[in-house]
Amino acid sequence: MRQTHRARIAAVLAGAAATVVLGSGAQAEAETIPFPDVPTMARGGLCWTSVQTWADTDPQWPGRAVLNMRATPVGGIGPGRYPFAPLCEVRATAAWRNLDTGATGAFDNIVVTGIYGSIQYALFQDTGPGRVEVTVTTDAPSIPAKGLFVVPA
Repeated sequence: MRQTHRARIAAVLAGAAATVVLGSGAQAEAETIPFPDVPTMARGGLCWTSVQTWADTDPQWPGRAVLNMRATPVGGIGPGRYPFAPLCEVRATAAWRNLDTGATGAFDNIVVTGIYGSIQYALFQDTGPGRVEVTVTTDAPSIPAKGLFVVPA
């Protein structure tokens, strides 16, 4: 049996409407929340970089969040055979406090960076559900940063 043009259009529109209705449930989604960069000096020569940090939350991890950090490409001069391609490090700390429960913790890591930046460092934190405030600092001269994110229950 041959389908008319109008019947074909009606079938496509009905399928699209069903998809919208069935797929529009209010589902919580994973979220990435970036914090301001932390410009900092680093050890290993006369080095500077910025530490980038962010939080990942997901309803599949109730009461938990992943804190992430990495450094941008380093600038400066270092020792050795290639002084304009230094490899430098800095200890970065993302200290957090759950404003709803009072829980506290920290993600402390030595970030090693070079002319291409650093690898990504990430760690689950048992923050508990609610609003979490983060303060990012380093152990070298730097400009600290603050951020806020919400962890689903």
